[in-house]
Amino acid sequence: MRRVLVTGASGFIGRRALAPLLEYGFEVHAVGRRRAAEAPAEVKWHVADLLDPEGRRDLVERVGATDLLHLAWYAEPGRYWTSTENVRWVGATGELLTEFAARGGGRAVLAGTCAEYDWAVSGPYAEATSPLRPATLYGACKDATRRVAVALGAQLGLSVAWGRIFFLYGPGEHPDRLVASVARALVAGERAPTSEGSQRRDFLHVADVAGAFAGLVASDVAGSVNVASGTEVPVRRLVELVAEAAGRPDLLDVGALPSRPDEPPDIAADVTRLSEEVGFVPDFGLEDGLAATLEWWRRTPR
Repeated sequence: MRRVLVTGASGFIGRRALAPLLEYGFEVHAVGRRRAAEAPAEVKWHVADLLDPEGRRDLVERVGATDLLHLAWYAEPGRYWTSTENVRWVGATGELLTEFAARGGGRAVLAGTCAEYDWAVSGPYAEATSPLRPATLYGACKDATRRVAVALGAQLGLSVAWGRIFFLYGPGEHPDRLVASVARALVAGERAPTSEGSQRRDFLHVADVAGAFAGLVASDVAGSVNVASGTEVPVRRLVELVAEAAGRPDLLDVGALPSRPDEPPDIAADVTRLSEEVGFVPDFGLEDGLAATLEWWRRTPR
């Protein structure tokens, strides 16, 4: 039986990837700051600091995984775009891959970002042909990590895949993120101010993002793979759908907040590799995914 080590397993994506990996037949070992409430009983949980060399080496040695799903990274909302913590994770990821390969690991799947692409160029972005020119430290560090991972894979005999995440939403999202902030306000009967929202983005439910990564681990697809829906929507329409699901479109204040002057107008994904090579089909459409997310916020105390 293949044994997968999932890092960032208590995070927004990681905790939802555990059950799909079990369904693919993996023995699942998870590492995170705490055991995720959603973690199936069959998951073997480990607590370790991946930035601590000794703790990381001990974890890799104890688990002896054949596969690695590396989702852990610095992700503090509002700060991760520019934080120097990103730099620490480039080095830690390279060391993790080296230790994983030395212990007999054969396949590694890592989480990248659409912020690696040149957003000055219109999408949809395709993995093999669209230019990479990250405009933030976060994007630059992710791109650097990808390059390190690919080079290490070639040198150490690892099969390496890189899932580029676009925009996601879903239950349990940080309350300051767009969909969560609008949903929380509406279910509380409060006004929800947003920007004008003309920018177009590709959104995918977090459960589908997690399922895509699980499918990528189980596949033999190598290289970069966009993890997205393949359909872009104006942000204004996104928040309107949340308001419609809440039955409170009257509380939506579109245009009440200023738009960022450097906001890219269009960030869309070509998902041919994900759909045709990985064979991934999302469970959620945008409307039903947003409705389910809204219902979660209804049941969740503020």
